[in-house]
Amino acid sequence: MRIHAQALLFGNDGTLVSSLASVRRCRTRWAVEYGITAERFGRAELHGRPAGETAADLLPAGVVPQAVARIEQLEVEDVPNGAVHLLPGTRAFLDALPADRWAVVTSAARRLAEARPDAVGILPETLVAADDITHGKPHPEPYLLGARALGVDPSACVVFEDAPAGLRAGRAAGMTTVALATTHGAGELDADLVVTDLSALSARGTGEGLGITVRG
Repeated sequence: MRIHAQALLFGNDGTLVSSLASVRRCRTRWAVEYGITAERFGRAELHGRPAGETAADLLPAGVVPQAVARIEQLEVEDVPNGAVHLLPGTRAFLDALPADRWAVVTSAARRLAEARPDAVGILPETLVAADDITHGKPHPEPYLLGARALGVDPSACVVFEDAPAGLRAGRAAGMTTVALATTHGAGELDADLVVTDLSALSARGTGEGLGITVRG
């Protein structure tokens, strides 16, 4: 199978890198600090959503801004502790792409969104973070903004995501979707293509833009 595109848009955590252990560790500590019971915290959806949405689900509106700042502080401070590692295939796949043809579109705040990829040597020219948007995934706004930043029509973009919310966002933006089964089972992922991770794919520039191929 081959997919043609003009630009590629990637979620970050669970797609290019993994810091899920750090997220769980830091947000568990945060929940204890804010008196959130283990039962309520266990029902919260942590992955693929802005921290502000998680906090808003668990706390009164008046303390959410302070609580979000605390989440960000804990997670940024955890980055140097080996909290981030590259997922299989990430380096080779990104190295094959022109720097102006791909972007990272993440639910993390910008300070954290820059710190995590930088820790493993990924430096995207274009980054859309939670600070840049009004509506987080699964709303299409983040991916539409990514396409606009690259100057590409949304229909000519491919979204790479590991989380159902991100895939819904890409689909709602009118983009082709590729799911990576790094954090969810393949049966939980609704996409045009589902693969294990980026090591299952190869990329190259073509006369028409970019070509994505499933390795045989």
